[in-house]
Amino acid sequence: MDTDTSSSRQTARLMLKMGCLAFGGPSAHIAMLEDEVVERRQWMSRQHFLDLVGATNLIPGPNSTEMMMHIGYERHGWLGLLLAGGLFVLPAALITTVLAWVYVEFGDLPQLAPLLWGIKPAVLVVILGAVWRLGSRALKGWRKALIGLGVLLGVAAGFNEILVMFAGALIGAFWLQATSQGATLSGLILFPALTATGAGAAAIERADVGLGALALFFLKVGAVLYGSGYVLVAFLEGGLVERLGWLSSQQLIDAIAVGQMTPGPVLSTATFIGYLLLGVPGAVVATVAIFLPSCLFVGLLNRVVPRLRRRPWPAAFLDAVNAAAVALMAAVILKLGSVTLTSLPSWGIALLAAVAFFRFRLSAVWLVLGGGLLGYLFHLFGWI
Repeated sequence: MDTDTSSSRQTARLMLKMGCLAFGGPSAHIAMLEDEVVERRQWMSRQHFLDLVGATNLIPGPNSTEMMMHIGYERHGWLGLLLAGGLFVLPAALITTVLAWVYVEFGDLPQLAPLLWGIKPAVLVVILGAVWRLGSRALKGWRKALIGLGVLLGVAAGFNEILVMFAGALIGAFWLQATSQGATLSGLILFPALTATGAGAAAIERADVGLGALALFFLKVGAVLYGSGYVLVAFLEGGLVERLGWLSSQQLIDAIAVGQMTPGPVLSTATFIGYLLLGVPGAVVATVAIFLPSCLFVGLLNRVVPRLRRRPWPAAFLDAVNAAAVALMAAVILKLGSVTLTSLPSWGIALLAAVAFFRFRLSAVWLVLGGGLLGYLFHLFGWI
């Protein structure tokens, strides 16, 4: 393991550079990292890089952030892991904190409101694009599609999204690995099991927000966040809006929109929410809490997880988790769409963003910027 000081500085500079320039979502982040680490610097082979990418899909947390941590751990152990993860997240966290301050101080002023109004429909298209891409693989085959549908029905019924997700993962893993007779039996109980799981948790009483409660919430989310950073939206909507009542749906979509405007991981949305609820201490606590589980998982499983993908049961669990994660994201689109697409101009922005994304393959960054610009223009012409 390379412990040379100049090597540590090289790693630190690369991760800070990635944190400042990595727009476009996890897939874009990982593609940029592969170019830097494999092509340009030749720090590892392409095969080993692919093994690490596979490892990030087997553990909870944001894939691109965990890839940065893996690179840091490979080169400098635990210290490198923390350095790489921290420097990758730092630019987004700082920018998001500044934007959160602006939002709290000036968010209701006309100068900012039209921009956020226009960004919201574009964000929905970004999430839809992620569902489309991931769903084409995660829901391949009727069994995986049925797992996803069961999770979607459970969430739509108002049950706890985390428990429903794990029910789908566990039942789905058994179903995918069972014999033909066992699989048929599992299929018969899949829907009632998913829709019944979490019924008691849906009735959790609302609690006052505090640093301890905020830390516990984001630690829990960081520890079970499979699939994609956009699955975070499902957990936030179900936990902070529906059960705890700390945020409104409108505040949540604003937080997602601001998270899309910054480089680095989508999970920097947690920084925005932390500041919105408890100022700078809340921003720090929420950011550390949501990324801490990833640090532990990567450090403990770096040498072990790549081998698990070749074993039947871990692979089946991963397939079921991915199907459940896509279903959660689909449920979010339905919920947030009902409070965002409320006028012809908002539908117009969403349709334009969809054409730009699906036809011309524009990145999420351009969709967000374009949505904000259209929102501002619509405001100038008095259309909103």
